[in-house]
Amino acid sequence: MRRYGSLIVFLGLVALAAAGGIWFRPDAWYAALAKPAWNPPSWLFSPVWTTLYVMIAIAGWRIWCASRAGDMRRLALALWFGQWIGNALWSWLFFGLHQPVWAMIDIAAMLVLVLAFIAVTWRFERVAAWLFVPYALWLAFAASLNGAIVLLNR
Repeated sequence: MRRYGSLIVFLGLVALAAAGGIWFRPDAWYAALAKPAWNPPSWLFSPVWTTLYVMIAIAGWRIWCASRAGDMRRLALALWFGQWIGNALWSWLFFGLHQPVWAMIDIAAMLVLVLAFIAVTWRFERVAAWLFVPYALWLAFAASLNGAIVLLNR
């Protein structure tokens, strides 16, 4: 039962990161920005992020519970927490501070951390690695969207 208690902790952590997306919502500033033609509809973001957040939590939990991984486990957890911090910061930077350039830097760093997490965990916890693949793909898409918004609004 204790093992599942740590899953609740990881779900809580990602819920905290998600709270930034709830707290700092698109506003009039965002509505006024020029966006690329391939910008998805607003309704798509909530179900995508909800699914990804559950996968992110499960991946972190699986690493937390992994045994016999030693230093690789510690590195994977550091990468997981690094991306978590970046994830929590992005909404604040983009929607809260209206700083899409800083948000672009943040999302690029998140993508590097997520790809590193996949590479590290691939060696000892493939399920966790696979759980981060859709996240990496979505971050790459979100980074390109963020970059397009930066370029279109110079």
